[in-house]
Amino acid sequence: MIVFRLSKSKFARDLSGKGAEIAGGRWNSKGVSVIYAGDSRALCVAEIAVHTGLGTVPEDYFLVTIEIPDDALIYEILPASLQPNWKSFPHTGATQIIGDKLLKQNNYLTIKVPSAVVQGDFNYLINPGHKDFNNVTIQKAEEFSFDKRMFINH
Repeated sequence: MIVFRLSKSKFARDLSGKGAEIAGGRWNSKGVSVIYAGDSRALCVAEIAVHTGLGTVPEDYFLVTIEIPDDALIYEILPASLQPNWKSFPHTGATQIIGDKLLKQNNYLTIKVPSAVVQGDFNYLINPGHKDFNNVTIQKAEEFSFDKRMFINH
């Protein structure tokens, strides 16, 4: 399976999950390592856009294409199984509890979670602590430029 990640250039080949461990995210608390990836390039762009202020065009990004083995066990979280406010901003922490538990149980290399940004799309949480993580590979990392129209008030 191929997934995508947008990353600053200096972290393009870093699959340690340390960034998410330091900052925390919707699906992980600070202190829990994970790699966030999207099921499409467009979702990755949308995910960056919602975290970027209007008028600021993100620069120095790379699009990373990641391959997860087809036989990897994936745990899927469906939107219907979540609390109605699961995609609120700021998030309530309920999704972190779910993600932290699954990551710490370490039964799955990948967790498929619904995107809070693009309804119907999915992000993939890749667990760098899983025994099969060494089978996750970066297929390519290439410079990526954002379309300025997404970030400029017209």
